[in-house]
Amino acid sequence: MSGGRSGLALLAALLALLCFAGPAAAAERPPRIEARAWALIDARTGAVLTSHAAAKRLPIASTTKLMTAYVTLQELPLDRVVRAAPYEAIYGESLLELEAGERVSVRDLLHGLLMRSGNDSAEDLALTAAGSEAAFVAEMNRRAAALGLADTHYANPVGLDQRGNYSSAADLATLTRRLLDIPVFARIVDSPTAVLRSLRPPRRIENSNDLLWMEPWVSGVKTGHTFDAGYVLVASGERKGAELISVVLGAPTEEARYRASLELLDYGFSQYRQRRPIRAGEDLADPAIRYSGGELPLRAAHAVTVGLRSGQQLEVRVRAPEEIEGPIRRGTPLGAAAVLVDGRAVATVSLRAGRTIPEASDFDRARSFLADNWIFISAAGFVILIGGVLLYRRLFR
Repeated sequence: MSGGRSGLALLAALLALLCFAGPAAAAERPPRIEARAWALIDARTGAVLTSHAAAKRLPIASTTKLMTAYVTLQELPLDRVVRAAPYEAIYGESLLELEAGERVSVRDLLHGLLMRSGNDSAEDLALTAAGSEAAFVAEMNRRAAALGLADTHYANPVGLDQRGNYSSAADLATLTRRLLDIPVFARIVDSPTAVLRSLRPPRRIENSNDLLWMEPWVSGVKTGHTFDAGYVLVASGERKGAELISVVLGAPTEEARYRASLELLDYGFSQYRQRRPIRAGEDLADPAIRYSGGELPLRAAHAVTVGLRSGQQLEVRVRAPEEIEGPIRRGTPLGAAAVLVDGRAVATVSLRAGRTIPEASDFDRARSFLADNWIFISAAGFVILIGGVLLYRRLFR
């Protein structure tokens, strides 16, 4: 009976090992993607996880609008209200469907640009920011050069097929990484729906990026399709404390671009293991309290979770004062801790006072003064004493 149990246990262990090893081995191989070019990067560090023809210059369809959004965010206030310009659409164009003269905010135009891929939104933003489409396109190209996008050039702010309008998978990933650092952009591309409140009446729109509806961890970014470009998708996602960006250019069908993007992101996340280097409320620094003595614990405002690939180095650096002085209320920010992966900061957290420190009393200040200067005070007292003795001897000789 015991031998049978041992045999069953061994069989169970082997099955468990096979089940564990199978996915792990599969995860080591990048997926085969049906597209002309692709790239997958770590959004926090910029590291390339896998790619194919990533520097090849290709038409990019409406992912052109990522640079339109970038220039807009640099040039225009979000609350500015403009009047929609007349737009002569070609059949089949993606539009926000604004009426000429309709009042709309820059913020809502960005929603229309990124969520609905509105070509009319792109035109209105270009005219508002630069006065003409040509001037705006020149600014797009200046920004691309400043960002080091060597395989990118723009001919229009919309993404219609036109000679001189191209980019690469690597450049689109770099641009998207920069854009995701802008909170308003990240919120817009991660929104399945939005209400454009500057319009009268307010209008509800849905995001045309179906990937947002497929997986809860998907966080953006932008679709595109033209005859020359094929089906294009820049996507992002957050899992296991990691954030990844995928780019698929020239997929043959809409379904293929979504499938390829999910396969790339799934492969990328399989390379990470979740770590929590900082826990909420963790004591990370203890500066001395001036005058009254003791220490003030500085605690992390929230937890930090990061994803690490094999071989990556994790480090926590704390920036906090060595000494503080009351009064300080509990919860007051007094420093910060940065989490670094391979020397690059990927997250920061505020350090807050763990308790209230009252203002030092006069007694505490006097005691601290005596404690800090006892050598000088002792020396001065000794000099005064010696001087008194010498004076006494001289007077009473």
